[in-house]
Amino acid sequence: MVRGKKVMLDRDLAQLYGVVTKVLLQSVKRNKRRFPEDFMFVLTTQEVTNLKSQIVTSSWGGLRYLPYVFTEQGVAMLSNVLNSERAIQVNIAILRAFERIREILLTHKDLAAKIEALELKYNNHSMKFLEYDEHITNIYPAS
Repeated sequence: MVRGKKVMLDRDLAQLYGVVTKVLLQSVKRNKRRFPEDFMFVLTTQEVTNLKSQIVTSSWGGLRYLPYVFTEQGVAMLSNVLNSERAIQVNIAILRAFERIREILLTHKDLAAKIEALELKYNNHSMKFLEYDEHITNIYPAS
């Protein structure tokens, strides 16, 4: 997640497509109009630093440029730019993965809503027990 969007790094996409990152970005730059800011954007230095700290097992090496990231729509657009059988199959797999992520997030939202409802119900019952306990104490004071 970067800037509130689920994204994939240029180098990861290039690896999936079986091309070097430079070739992927050249294809994108030749078709710049197909990739508006909500489809693809360049990471800031701080965003790269944050990603490096999150992905400690990855070997980043020396970056010569700030990486591009692609949103789900940008990944879909890549299939129009990289027109090979592998690109088509990779795009289908990636779009299915994005869909699965969306399903998982919705499931978590549903669970969170159910937990919140249970907490409210518990708090209501807890308050009623306290009121009942106070009522009983007033009727039958301790000796």
